[in-house]
Amino acid sequence: MAVPPLTPDPEGSRPYFRRLTEIRDRLADRFALPLPELSIGMSHDFEVAVEEGSTEIRIGTALFGPRPGA
Repeated sequence: MAVPPLTPDPEGSRPYFRRLTEIRDRLADRFALPLPELSIGMSHDFEVAVEEGSTEIRIGTALFGPRPGA
């Protein structure tokens, strides 16, 4: 699981998501392990995360709205 710095434009998350996907793929190859899950992306940037390989996203704000006091 990874959470990149919050940027106004969801595209700002893309390099972080891409890098994490590359790291996951290298680890899977190096240790000959299937690593099928990749938890990246939140309500703000989930579309970019899915494009970059996310298999799990966190969309609480999209479902429930902002946290009180946030």
